[in-house]
Amino acid sequence: MILFTLFFGCAKQPNITLDETNYNEVLQSYKKNCTTKKAQLLYGDLCRNCDGIEDAKSFFQNNFELVHVKAKKKGLLTGYYEPLLYGSLVKTQKYTYPLYEKPKDLVDVDLSSLYPKLKHYRLRGRLVDGKVVPYFTRKVIKERGIDAHVLCYCNSQIDRFFLEVQGSGRVQLDDNTTLFVGYSDQNGYKYRSIGKYLIEKGAIKRRDISLQTIASWLKRHPKKRDEVLNFNQSFVFFRKKQHSATGALGVVLTPYRSLAVDRKYIPLGSMMYLKTFINGKVFHKIVFAQDTGSAIKGEQRADIFLGSSYHAKEIAGKLQAPLDIWIMRPKEKRVDE
Repeated sequence: MILFTLFFGCAKQPNITLDETNYNEVLQSYKKNCTTKKAQLLYGDLCRNCDGIEDAKSFFQNNFELVHVKAKKKGLLTGYYEPLLYGSLVKTQKYTYPLYEKPKDLVDVDLSSLYPKLKHYRLRGRLVDGKVVPYFTRKVIKERGIDAHVLCYCNSQIDRFFLEVQGSGRVQLDDNTTLFVGYSDQNGYKYRSIGKYLIEKGAIKRRDISLQTIASWLKRHPKKRDEVLNFNQSFVFFRKKQHSATGALGVVLTPYRSLAVDRKYIPLGSMMYLKTFINGKVFHKIVFAQDTGSAIKGEQRADIFLGSSYHAKEIAGKLQAPLDIWIMRPKEKRVDE
């Protein structure tokens, strides 16, 4: 409760009630969320005693209150998915694009002990003559390579780029085994949208922009591919995982329940209630802050995980919807006590 008060104060949002279609499903996601230390810190006994709950609907309605997340900008909901790539553990003529682990010379500087206001910022670079200098950009990494272990080699530069955007995925290797990979770190440069770059260049109209149209344009213009991809100087490094898509909270993501948020404004492990409009219809849902993303910036900005299917990819690539979110905060006094 203390952490929620620090983030959101004491104000409640009037005239808003939960409207959820499957409380039992929410309860299963809540229990999984409560296996993490961050969620336990936020929800205390409501986490520790959740195994004996018989009436899921009453539990959520009686024990939580909605606190609106205030923002200066209008909210935006996008979607992400777990992509499937094809690769090999060895470099061949077909598989040439490396998935790097975190480089050995990447330095991560934590300034929070000296400057508490910077606790949400991380300085990354490399040491040169005793000084921290910026790390290599995407362009330099491709041209020169880096001192890092290669998890595997992929057959598509475009697919690898979108894997970086999604943050985790699976690679089907040429020996028919599957390699699960997830975000490990990045080179320290701010994420820049190549979609916006293509719009500004007049390559794709704003109303037509999506993952699908961007990928299609890149495939049709191989000579312009590096120019466009290098506009985003940020480069992501990966690690091997034992399971499918796992978010920053450390739990396996649940389609349509797991949300990527900006942790500067919303604590990881938080349970939230969202409202949006998709294809002209109102969409309500209880979701969980279980992930982050370099493109997710702001109070009312979120990315909803949609799964690993082709259908998930199609939806994620096009989803851009208005968003309003509330934090589900424990009531100061529980109704059933």
